[in-house]
Amino acid sequence: MISFAHRVFMEVAANLSFSKAAQVLFVTQPAISKHIKALEDQYKVPLFERKGNSILLTEAGNKLNEYLQQATEIERKIEYDLSVLSNLSQAAGHLRLGASTTIALYILPSILSGFQREYANVDVQLVNRNSEYILNALLNHEVDIGIIEVDNKLTTVSYKPFMSDEVIPVCSAKSPLAGKSLTLKQFVKTPLAVRERGSGTLNAVLKSLSALHIKPADLSVKIRLGGTEALKNFLLADQCLGFMPRPSIIRQLAEGDLVEVPIEGLKITRDFFFIRRKGTEDYGLTSNFINFALGHIAGK
Repeated sequence: MISFAHRVFMEVAANLSFSKAAQVLFVTQPAISKHIKALEDQYKVPLFERKGNSILLTEAGNKLNEYLQQATEIERKIEYDLSVLSNLSQAAGHLRLGASTTIALYILPSILSGFQREYANVDVQLVNRNSEYILNALLNHEVDIGIIEVDNKLTTVSYKPFMSDEVIPVCSAKSPLAGKSLTLKQFVKTPLAVRERGSGTLNAVLKSLSALHIKPADLSVKIRLGGTEALKNFLLADQCLGFMPRPSIIRQLAEGDLVEVPIEGLKITRDFFFIRRKGTEDYGLTSNFINFALGHIAGK
């Protein structure tokens, strides 16, 4: 349905770069320029505004990009809906999935393995970033569905509950903190290793601490680390305290390498949601994946 020239335009619009679009599409930069000029001649309007070495979408370019995003979603719906008419197991399509780190690393692998065994003709692309990144990727049409922790719900996004987990304070078994319980006064003086800003884990920690009247400025943050595995490995090597999702450290807790450190009055739970752009809930492939994932979790 969508021509290659339109796909070239969408890639340039996504990257705001002719050279990056050329790399993604495996064509030359002059070929990219040729396709963009052909579209500008066809529509008789400029699609990009050139400013030195950078480019911006014009009003017409923004409008075209908006329509092409809608057309791409319709194209994928057609591919999926027609493929399942005769046999659901023969469903074909492309699922672009985004998930926050805990879900992507520790929950989704077994779900995706089972899903692809049952629906072998569906191609899955997984983006693993923090919750803030995944939400923006959804709004920018870079993923079809996300799974993230949710604090504030947006009117442009639909939400469906997935699962809950617990975030716990832990330290290395070699740390002086091992085997201790902390009062809140002791906790705020304890050196901390935390996730980066935008992390759902960090947001859950700060939200629970706020209920105990502890502000971020009260904490003794020693280091910020991007990613669950980076934080886990740091805690194993260091003596400070950190907050980890329980599913991410089951083995380390069982083997005694990490130890839970109870903190007076502090319990951190968080809820994960499937997120989709409003108006795309009828896309059968994302609905099919949601039902499969929920069934997998319920059956564990």
